[in-house]
Amino acid sequence: MPRLFTALEVPRDAAMSLSLLRGGLPGARWVDGENYHITLRFFGDVEGHVADEIANALDRVRRPAFTISLSGVGAFGGKKPHALWAGVSASPDLFTLQSEIERKCQRLGLPADPRKFVPHVTLARLRNVGPHEVAAYLSSRGNFSTAPFRVSRFVLMSAREVTGGGPYVVEEAWPLQGANIASNFDMAGAEASRSFR
Repeated sequence: MPRLFTALEVPRDAAMSLSLLRGGLPGARWVDGENYHITLRFFGDVEGHVADEIANALDRVRRPAFTISLSGVGAFGGKKPHALWAGVSASPDLFTLQSEIERKCQRLGLPADPRKFVPHVTLARLRNVGPHEVAAYLSSRGNFSTAPFRVSRFVLMSAREVTGGGPYVVEEAWPLQGANIASNFDMAGAEASRSFR
């Protein structure tokens, strides 16, 4: 039973910038650079026939390619921080794409995602790290940003690891309109089989 989510990949240059944020916080379990992504919609563990229905619905998403950049860092969890993240600069195109994916999923009868969509790249998962240590880490890296990059496709990813953080596998990819996908990403993962059984 695959654990699935839709996502945007992070190109190599931006991933290199993100990797420079690693370290300096004891108790952080850092995400490997090849697993950086921006989650659009998390599905969780789904049966094979449901995964096929999701993939079929995503075939009908038609959105133009767009440009985004990563900017700023933060933490989830408030007084009990559990994850560090890098933010995504405001992008109406990103929110439109995510909303369309969400609508298609709800038409399949999947429950709405209870969490508000906050686009980000998870940098690390935290265990037994106090808010003061996290605040010190964030304040020393608050001016983080990347150069803008083109979003040319979105993907359906799977994770076999229960604890999160990868490794993630691209199961299928959908190009956005007007995109030249081969220029930004290695397409080896895009030729995945449609069957999730």
